[in-house]
Amino acid sequence: MKDRFDYGQNPEKTGGGELISSYACDHQTADAEFLLSKAKYKAATGREQRRDADVLCYQIRQSFRPGEITPEEANRVGYETAMRWTKGNHAFFVATHTDRQHIHNHIYYNSVSLDCTRKYRDFWRSARALRRLSDRVCLENDLSVIERPKLHSKGRFLHYGQWVGERPPSAKQRVRLAVIDALAQKPGDFGAFLSLMEQSGFTVTHGRGGVISLLAPGQEKPTRLRASTLGEGFDPEDIRAVIAGERPAPELPQDTPPPRRVGLLIDIQEQLKNGKGPGYARWATIYNLKQRAAALQYLQEYGLTEYKQLAASTGAAVDRVHALGEELRQTEEALSRTARLMAATVAYAKTRPVFDGYKAARYSKKYLAAHEAELADYRAAKAELGDLLGGAKLPKMEEQKRSRRTLTEQKKALYAEYRRAQREMREAVAVKANIDQLLGMAERQEKKAQER
Repeated sequence: MKDRFDYGQNPEKTGGGELISSYACDHQTADAEFLLSKAKYKAATGREQRRDADVLCYQIRQSFRPGEITPEEANRVGYETAMRWTKGNHAFFVATHTDRQHIHNHIYYNSVSLDCTRKYRDFWRSARALRRLSDRVCLENDLSVIERPKLHSKGRFLHYGQWVGERPPSAKQRVRLAVIDALAQKPGDFGAFLSLMEQSGFTVTHGRGGVISLLAPGQEKPTRLRASTLGEGFDPEDIRAVIAGERPAPELPQDTPPPRRVGLLIDIQEQLKNGKGPGYARWATIYNLKQRAAALQYLQEYGLTEYKQLAASTGAAVDRVHALGEELRQTEEALSRTARLMAATVAYAKTRPVFDGYKAARYSKKYLAAHEAELADYRAAKAELGDLLGGAKLPKMEEQKRSRRTLTEQKKALYAEYRRAQREMREAVAVKANIDQLLGMAERQEKKAQER
């Protein structure tokens, strides 16, 4: 099990370990935690299976179409799939690998439940049920699925790389197209614009806080009309500005993120030793030429004429990602603390009258028996407030809400910047690795290490 976990958590495959998320366990010690839960299960139930029939953990592999999803989104989709498959009753962690052309997840979940009283049992056609759940999660996130998987002669499904098909526009892209088409018809006001959207087949819904959502024909999940979902220029305020003639109509963004510009060079001789044929060698030769040209273009674009400049630029890109990651982590912690503070404040306000009644009743046992649950909630909320405030004054609820809104916007901005920085870092690291290979530096360093 440890060997499998080490493979899944390989830093070279998971972006230095950044693309790993876990639930009810620490991914670095998951093997020990899973074994401990097995021992607790045996002690609690007295049941023990044969050694050859005992399953310690299960693994799910989930792949995505190349160029369709970012590594961070893939990890989030994998986490959601694992949570819905285990129903939150089993510890798991998700490792997202980016070392292949297609981003994919390795999901490991404990066979023993969190309360150590049950074990997961595989059932008839569980693989089919898992595939249907994964497809559902992907469709909810506007991702491709294999709609009609064909069978091999041996009865197995085609693997993802063999599936070829045209993907229709996503729900978000259909909304963007409809918005641009409606604005081209010069509506008189925002209400007329929404009427045009309804005439084109969309269902317009108005939610809390003035949120507007559009349900595309044939879709189950509505799409919010806002810039953070559809891109710059698609916010209701932007659309009102277009109608008023204050700004041009928004441009249609690409439906999928652009592929990585530079990839790592392939060691053709090593691949030939591993059994690859002449056809692969011809393809790899052309591929390497393209990557060298892309690396040269990168150096020219950023004016990197010396190796020291390239090394310094790559180091700065890596440091920037680490700094943004730390800032994002701190912001998420502050946001989590604010959410906990708001929940504790509400719970305290609701249960304080019960405690006042208990106090007025001179701590009557009869009163305590009648309101035991509410008093327990009061004590828990008071203890939570004490831990979070540390003696400081409790801020007003309006101030807490304002702080949460500010932190949420800050997190969104940081996350977008963090993703851009990650793309730039990966490109810089790939360019440097290719230059190192071309200059033979890696080989010389290895030779020096052997001589030592």
